[in-house]
Amino acid sequence: MPPTLDFRNTNSLWCSVLVETLARLGVDYAVVSPGSRSTPLTFAFVAHPQIGVIPVLDERSAAFFALGLAKRSGRPVALVCTSGTAGANYLPAIVEAHESGVPLLVLTADRPPELRACASGQTIDQQKIFGGFVGFYHECAVPEPRLELLRYLRQTVAHAVGWSQQPPAGPVHLNCPFRDPLPPVDDGGAAAALKDACEWPAFFAHLTPPARAVSVADLPDLNPSWRGLIVAGPEATDVPARYAASIGMVARKLGWPLLADGVSPVRNHAELAVNLVTAYDAILRGKHADLLRPEVVICCGGWPTSKVLRGWLEKTDPEILLVTARPAANRDGLHGRTRQVVADLPTWAGELPWTKGRNAFTTRWLKAERVARAALDRGLKAAKELFEPKAAWLLARHLPVDTPVFVASSMPVRDMEYFWPANNRDAHFHFNRGANGIDGTLSTALGVAHGGTPTVLLTGDLALLHDTNGFLLRPKLRGSLTVVLINNRGGGIFEHLPVAKFDPPFEDFVATPQEVDFARLCAAYDIEHVPVSNWAQFTELVSTLPKRGIRVLELRTDRKHDAAKRKKLLAAAGAKRE
Repeated sequence: MPPTLDFRNTNSLWCSVLVETLARLGVDYAVVSPGSRSTPLTFAFVAHPQIGVIPVLDERSAAFFALGLAKRSGRPVALVCTSGTAGANYLPAIVEAHESGVPLLVLTADRPPELRACASGQTIDQQKIFGGFVGFYHECAVPEPRLELLRYLRQTVAHAVGWSQQPPAGPVHLNCPFRDPLPPVDDGGAAAALKDACEWPAFFAHLTPPARAVSVADLPDLNPSWRGLIVAGPEATDVPARYAASIGMVARKLGWPLLADGVSPVRNHAELAVNLVTAYDAILRGKHADLLRPEVVICCGGWPTSKVLRGWLEKTDPEILLVTARPAANRDGLHGRTRQVVADLPTWAGELPWTKGRNAFTTRWLKAERVARAALDRGLKAAKELFEPKAAWLLARHLPVDTPVFVASSMPVRDMEYFWPANNRDAHFHFNRGANGIDGTLSTALGVAHGGTPTVLLTGDLALLHDTNGFLLRPKLRGSLTVVLINNRGGGIFEHLPVAKFDPPFEDFVATPQEVDFARLCAAYDIEHVPVSNWAQFTELVSTLPKRGIRVLELRTDRKHDAAKRKKLLAAAGAKRE
């Protein structure tokens, strides 16, 4: 059935996408109370032929009426109201829905941010107004006529519906701000320009009713000729080999290329995988990236760090199956045509049927990997000076087998993704990639090291300085931590962003170089400090790790020089062809 979308203006298109998503996910009823700010939502619900819309004047009564509908059907019922105190009247019914496990989807209209907290009419603070009585809350973006934002909306609404039916079921809340015009009057035709993209059947085709679990049988296609990719995101696990073997089984059964994030266990258990691709960031910077476009992607755990990979997938817009063990989490930051599978990876991998093995698409990817990886390795081997990425590259080759490695956020984790090669040395990766911050880096690494085997921390200077009080734990540490410190006097990651071109104020306010003497800092905490002057010395220092204590191996590098050289190396590797 074709979607029911209204292209008369931005708000009407936005809300019709929202309502179409709900209809395709099994929402049959909407209970709507009158108001002005909710006009775009109300019109979209009334226009949809599959949803029964019931007007109820009093919001408190409306919420309890919706509660009754949801109790009877077991499906989420939408509640729509205007801004201000209207939504506050929903609270008693939401409390009851929370306590009794009844799915409700609460949509409160709101004024846009610029009209809040300035005495504009019928405006209160609606952020998390229902507190802990809703299982999921999200403030939606202000509508814009952009395809990527409509994808975001579609995914967020689908996630909210799924949340409302997760065991235990319950209410969820989306706060929906709107700018004028609220009725569906023409606003210049920007929405109409998206008609072909939004009415294309695939825009909604991936949506799966949350009441039905997505299984192996729901894969778009398992034909061996299909252009498919497997993507293994960052993963910290107690048994890295088991995880790598499970991903490897998926790759073996499907015969598809396996793109493994820099901190995926697969990188260090290469013998357990097939069709492994590690140089994808460099490959996708090249002009031949279009030849590698997939039709289907299976993502395990979450997306890799690579902005190049993420942007390329957003552009190619394949069908996506995202396999995760986290039932309550929305793991698709790409807002793609994604169906989320909540499953234990080893079990799910075991259910997959075997196909006939590698196809021409996989062969093309593996050829690109071989060429790009060789170019990266040659470039790093040739670097005689202290070049930041070479530290990660050498750690992969010379650390003792089975070493725990904690990787700081920002530039270190990206150098792992760009340059850490596939190997069989069983390093155990750890990282704080939940919120991706640099705070607590040293203390977290010390926690990993405490009571375990000798551990390594790869970090930049700012991440270490942000947590130097972690050195106070030295007397308590049972075990050892070797800190590989890349001291480039500032935030190296920012040299790779457009903001680096704006100096001033870039250097002082973004890169924020510091003047700390790390030898003196370490001495103050009675920490061993070793200045590294060449790669032979570095290799010797990391090949054998001390049994006890903390030591800092400081590599002083040139941030701007290394950023330019890193970009040049990645671009050259992506441009190579056999």
